[in-house]
Amino acid sequence: MREAVVLVHGLWSVAGVDLLRLRNRLNNAGYECHMFNYHVWGKPPADIAVKLNDFIKKIDAPIVHIVAHSFGGIVVMHLFDQFPFDKKEKKKGRIVLLASPVNGSAVGRRMNANPMTRWMLGQSHVNGLSGDVPEWKGWQDVGVIAGNIPIGMGLITGAPKLPHDGTVSVEETELKGASDAIVVRESHLSILMSGAVAEQVIIFLQTGKFDQDTLTPLFEAEPA
Repeated sequence: MREAVVLVHGLWSVAGVDLLRLRNRLNNAGYECHMFNYHVWGKPPADIAVKLNDFIKKIDAPIVHIVAHSFGGIVVMHLFDQFPFDKKEKKKGRIVLLASPVNGSAVGRRMNANPMTRWMLGQSHVNGLSGDVPEWKGWQDVGVIAGNIPIGMGLITGAPKLPHDGTVSVEETELKGASDAIVVRESHLSILMSGAVAEQVIIFLQTGKFDQDTLTPLFEAEPA
């Protein structure tokens, strides 16, 4: 039986379409992929995390990994805050966060402060984009990948602090307790299309570490 990967998309993704290329690469690497879809309107990340937990429990696989993009990473932080997986749990796996603002989002705070754009965020700002995301207290290996090509929709509201990927700054992705972390020359969306990034995801799922020899270190990760 193959190991499974649950893919958790970002805020405005349509049924996870932007993750399809990464999904195909993971499938080709031998993983059984499951796309978790959700809507942010009316639901804060803590509530979405409950549905994600139910989704994972239904997967019949020896090991279940999680790969999340952007706001999806915040949902994952809430998942493990509410449902800490036992070390004896057969579904234990590794986690990769792609451009996830686990420290809150400057772009998100600006949008939430503006009545013209606030509606676009739904309840994603509650213990999410506005900050106060749960700290990582899990025991699983967590890998963080951030981008540094400053091209993206976030520039419309005013760019986050450099270096950034056009929407999320590198600093906003820094997770205390991460097992490993890297920065890649990608934007907030191209990080999902990159073959090199997909390879790094696969390497981390297999080993719990990235290939630091080919990419620039993001920050000093601490063992969980």
